[in-house]
Amino acid sequence: MLKITFLGHACFLLDDGTTKILTDPFLTGNSQAAARADQIEADYILVSHGHDDHVGDTEMIAKRTGAKVICPIELGGALFAPKGVEFLPGNIGGTARLPFGSVKMVTAIHGSGVPGALACGFVVRMGGKAVYFAGDTALTMEMMLLKDEKLDVALLPIGDVFTMGPDDAVRAVKMMEPALTIPMHFNTFPMVAQTGNEFAAKVEAAGFACKVLTPGESVEL
Repeated sequence: MLKITFLGHACFLLDDGTTKILTDPFLTGNSQAAARADQIEADYILVSHGHDDHVGDTEMIAKRTGAKVICPIELGGALFAPKGVEFLPGNIGGTARLPFGSVKMVTAIHGSGVPGALACGFVVRMGGKAVYFAGDTALTMEMMLLKDEKLDVALLPIGDVFTMGPDDAVRAVKMMEPALTIPMHFNTFPMVAQTGNEFAAKVEAAGFACKVLTPGESVEL
């Protein structure tokens, strides 16, 4: 069993009953956040890149909970090591095998926010499920390779302007063929305003399942 809770923007909590994984925890300063940073428990925190709306409360949560941060090595060296935050380094294409399962870093086409670092997405395997957390990315042909990962869930940005928009996200779904798609990274700010239900309708018209979560809402797989 795997429970996925949307906490707003690109922040999700993945919980298999034993391990809790948090993604890009932008909570403080996010008017749509479904929880405060001091309320969250985590064992691992995935950070896809160095922009403020993705690094968010990583330092605070990691120091309070003892969570290990998983991120590209240059990002961790620049942002987390100097602050005494433990991080597990990796890079694109590499897989970290951990007690709960594994985390593989995959390509994301986006600025990293840190000179010399790369942005990334993650394929997480836990609770018998495969979850793709895209982070911030454009549509990329690399997504065709993710079809072989047999994804149970794809967490995709649809906000446009800074990431792929709804139409490109639908194209990504067609490439990857996940069992379920959940949109993220939209409506947090005026520049990324989108209608989640319209995106869901397009995904479903293409023959795939989609669920729009409001902050605080969960799905169980």
